[in-house]
Amino acid sequence: MHCSIEGGKQGCLERGGEKPSGCNVCCKEHFENPKLLPGGGAAELTVSATLKQKSSSVEGVEKWPYEAAALAFEAIPRTLLQNCGLNVIRTMTQLQGKHANGENPWVGIDGRSGDIVDMKERKIWDSYSVKAQTFKTAIESACMLLRIDDIVSGIKKKQAPGGGGPKQPQIETEGDADTEQMIPE
Repeated sequence: MHCSIEGGKQGCLERGGEKPSGCNVCCKEHFENPKLLPGGGAAELTVSATLKQKSSSVEGVEKWPYEAAALAFEAIPRTLLQNCGLNVIRTMTQLQGKHANGENPWVGIDGRSGDIVDMKERKIWDSYSVKAQTFKTAIESACMLLRIDDIVSGIKKKQAPGGGGPKQPQIETEGDADTEQMIPE
């Protein structure tokens, strides 16, 4: 396994000591679970295509989460295309077509050349354990944001419709602290 550290600015080089520890954790995870997935955004595009297929079998608003997650999984290949300086829309459409047809789930972007290639032939791989943790973290973050949104919208629903917004804070006097509730209901 190869780990290289590059930095264009002095700050990057000074923080370079953080990178080997992260690389060591990645290597440790890989050796404990040595599975590989195709790199270059191929795994994300396969997941996205599968979610899009599933959304077509679901009716109404229940299909929206599938479509949103499918779109979110396309962020990695889209970012790779932007970094390669390619036409993002045209190339993403080609990639989505190849994955939607089930033509080749190994097709992704070669980050060095910007070509659409078979990741298996080019030997471009991602660690399964790192990719799985990335997916889990992204889904957990989305769920947390949805919970926060539910809490905020629940607070707004509890407020009276006729200008019953939050009350202006009152300045306490010395005697108020022990006799009244500190947190309004």
